[in-house]
Amino acid sequence: MGLERHLKSNSEQEKNDPRTFVFDPMDMEQAREESDAADIMNNRTILITGGAGFIGSHVVRRFVSRYPQCRIINLDALTYAGNLGNLEDLGVAANHVFVKADIRDAEAMRRIFAEHDPDGVIHLAAESHVDRSISDPMAFVETNVTGTVNLLNAAREHWKGNFGGKRFYHVSTDEVYGSLHDGGFFLETTPYDPQSPYSASKAASDHFVRAYGNTYKLPYVISNCSNNYGSHQFPEKLIPLMINNIRHNKPLPVYGKGENVRDWLWVEDHAAAIDLIFHEGADGETYNIGGHNEWKNIDLVHLLCATMDRKLGRAEGESAKLITYVTDRAGHDLRYAIDAGKIGRELGWKPSITFEQGLERTVDWYLANDAWLQGVTSGAYRDYYAAQYGDR
Repeated sequence: MGLERHLKSNSEQEKNDPRTFVFDPMDMEQAREESDAADIMNNRTILITGGAGFIGSHVVRRFVSRYPQCRIINLDALTYAGNLGNLEDLGVAANHVFVKADIRDAEAMRRIFAEHDPDGVIHLAAESHVDRSISDPMAFVETNVTGTVNLLNAAREHWKGNFGGKRFYHVSTDEVYGSLHDGGFFLETTPYDPQSPYSASKAASDHFVRAYGNTYKLPYVISNCSNNYGSHQFPEKLIPLMINNIRHNKPLPVYGKGENVRDWLWVEDHAAAIDLIFHEGADGETYNIGGHNEWKNIDLVHLLCATMDRKLGRAEGESAKLITYVTDRAGHDLRYAIDAGKIGRELGWKPSITFEQGLERTVDWYLANDAWLQGVTSGAYRDYYAAQYGDR
């Protein structure tokens, strides 16, 4: 990779002005070193936690397909949101190894590090739904805080201070910053102000990652992302919930007046950003990832209704009649909005598609994968849905 870049650079220089081209053995030696470093990167063993979940499955799919010389260890507890059906298109890829385990189990994490010897971790496993955190905050402490510390300990103990080529990448959320009331955007330097048990647990895990970097010199990066949407998302989240309910003519529960604002990020753009940060981000840095797509919840629901009417052949405005306003969530943050300038300036990342394009693809996927939806909306999920929205 480095060798190709070096030769291309010299070739372009020679083409532009042959008289200035001079072969330098030292440059060639540097190119070989860069190429060797690239080979090391291409032969890494990468542990991805939460790899059967929504975002995690997109990250696993990307890494398995783009880096065939890397071993991808996919660790997931397969709870309600973890589903190996999210990765059925991978088949039996030779570089993909699935391990069923729970990050809350410290001994299991040590065994997995000893068995698979990962030199990189991309940590996505987390409890992530605010409503669930309000009804059961301890589950979020156990998974998001204790589980993260278990992974940090396993990495630190296994790597034993030999941190060359090692990286612990912790994937977090913009919700750790709190709520924006007077305009502006979240920066990497915005003070933390979590407002829910979920965001508090993620803030705590962020702090632990940074503390291990400071105390034990563990090499790490952190990213904080805005709301994701796309295929394979568990339908407790807004967009798949509304798509599923519209299709089946069920009420569309909207909190309060629907005026809360979120910045929406297509999950495949998020996976691309994670790939970039993991390979090219600087140790000890934080990167905010946003979609540059702010929408009021009610406006988004109306857009979904119009899109679904068109795709289902319904009369215009038919699905919007299903909108039902429910009692607002406790401590509901008004607005989240990410300034993703840093990752753009330093790493060259930007969203690849518009929100409207991403939403069209997302709706099409759910409409074409009704069997997947039926599978994940059975049993325990129905009980949770009834408890969450049934009496509002």
